[in-house]
Amino acid sequence: MKRRHVVLLIAVAVLLVAANLVFFVVDETEYAVVTQFGEPILAITAPGLQWKWPEPIQGVQLFNNRLLVYNSDKIEFLTSDKKNIVVEDYVAWRIADPILFLKSLRERSRAETRLADVIASELGTALGRQELSALVTTEPAATRLPQVLDEVTRRSDAQIQPYGMRVVDVRLKLLNFPEKNKVSVFSRMKSERERQARKYRSEGAEEAAKIRAEAERDQKVILSEAYMRAEKLKGEGDAQAIKIYADAYGQDPRFYKFLRTLESYQKFMDEKTTLILPATSELLRYLNEGQGPPGAAPASRPAAASSVTSKSALQKSAAPGRGDP
Repeated sequence: MKRRHVVLLIAVAVLLVAANLVFFVVDETEYAVVTQFGEPILAITAPGLQWKWPEPIQGVQLFNNRLLVYNSDKIEFLTSDKKNIVVEDYVAWRIADPILFLKSLRERSRAETRLADVIASELGTALGRQELSALVTTEPAATRLPQVLDEVTRRSDAQIQPYGMRVVDVRLKLLNFPEKNKVSVFSRMKSERERQARKYRSEGAEEAAKIRAEAERDQKVILSEAYMRAEKLKGEGDAQAIKIYADAYGQDPRFYKFLRTLESYQKFMDEKTTLILPATSELLRYLNEGQGPPGAAPASRPAAASSVTSKSALQKSAAPGRGDP
């Protein structure tokens, strides 16, 4: 009985070893290549349980079928306008043909070495045809870097396909100047920014002067229109006043002349006024006729050539005249 159990255990162990040698599992993230005496004969791309003849007749090699990323080292290139730049790139790639990959490269490290050589060559060629201003600029419409990287991706993919690989994308992590050139480059950038700032300030000053000129012109137009309207109103007022004066004069010319003469006395005479007038002056007519009403006949006056009258004398003479009417 014990012997039967031992035989059964040995048979199960043999079956397990045989199954392990014959059957294998392909993960959904892997490709499997079955080799016969070291030569690849079958590529399995579908996941699941597979079988093969046991070794050494047949073997199996597993490869990652996911998107892989390779980060290159910093490389210095020269642009078309003789500017040195330092570039660090990364490449997204994958294994497209596992049998071809196994025949040509076999390992991921060798694949990445070959990939680095191809990418460096294509980057150097593409960047060498571009000026620095097309790669580094503050104007998005002027940059050529995306087109350059798309071209590098396309050309690198064409070169790497014979190895069973595909280049999906090439992008830059770093684009900088060499340390020895940074000071001069930054000085040029500073000068360029200062020149641009001066240009903007000049344009701003020009625009400000234009705005001020327009404002001054509008001010003059407004003031001239206001002055013209004021003069018009003033003229209309003067005309109205003249009309009123004319109407008043027409009603009683002598009384109107009398009132106007009294108004003129108030305007040009005060405590410090001294007048030197001839005795026959029209201005002194009502002062000399103050003893009678405005309509009375004037008193006889001497025909003297002139007289000197102080303000006090004028006031004494004018007082009865003002009270008379």
